[in-house]
Amino acid sequence: MIFRKSPAELEKMRVSSRIISELLDELAGMIAPGVSTWDLDAFAYEFIVARGARPAFKGYTVPGLNPFPGTLCTSPNSGIVHGIPSRQVILKDGDIIGIDVGAVKDGYYADAARTYAVGEIPAEARRLLEVTSEALRRGIAAATPGRRVGDISHAIGSYVQEQGYYVADNLTGHGVGRQLHEEPQIPNSGQPGRGPRLQSGMTLAIEPMVNIGTNRVKEKGWEFFTADGSLSAHYEHTIIVTDGLPEILTQTKEHI
Repeated sequence: MIFRKSPAELEKMRVSSRIISELLDELAGMIAPGVSTWDLDAFAYEFIVARGARPAFKGYTVPGLNPFPGTLCTSPNSGIVHGIPSRQVILKDGDIIGIDVGAVKDGYYADAARTYAVGEIPAEARRLLEVTSEALRRGIAAATPGRRVGDISHAIGSYVQEQGYYVADNLTGHGVGRQLHEEPQIPNSGQPGRGPRLQSGMTLAIEPMVNIGTNRVKEKGWEFFTADGSLSAHYEHTIIVTDGLPEILTQTKEHI
């Protein structure tokens, strides 16, 4: 079932989303060579709970896996999503790192992701970040009333393909709000005019995950990697479908 949120519910989502936006901006100042993903995760946990919220990912369960241990998903370089923070993963100059984070406050969730450059990164990596960010912008722009989920998917996937890159197989965006993951699923490629119709009050987490070398992925427990070891980038916003342009709830200073 797809839940359209009331004005009161949307206001609660704005509060949760603001926490995530501020956290992602704070992390931008921390990411540097020599920092571990464990350090970033510890900071994120304290940041979220100090604001009266709860990390949405920590303790999250799916069949066959132990509960997710982190506040953040930290996925460097060939990591696509769901990377587990670790003291052993130390950022190096030239890395890129995708950070995905969720928070829940007063029963309402927000979810966002951003890929960061660590120091000076190669031109190839910089272009990947730019393309993935633009793919998210185009997906959000397609989220208007009367259109369909497939229009979002097509806006993302067709652009990524035009740029010579690949969307990661079987990893999708989703509805969000009363739960971390709600209907509808939002694939990152697809046919326009297909899928559920978009209506004002729907709240969506749109999240292109874009790989340089292949659409294929490999799994290791929670974590997803590119099958060929090529770089991957991930951007995500929680948005509201409105009667006009979409409202981006998780707006950050350095991204759309």
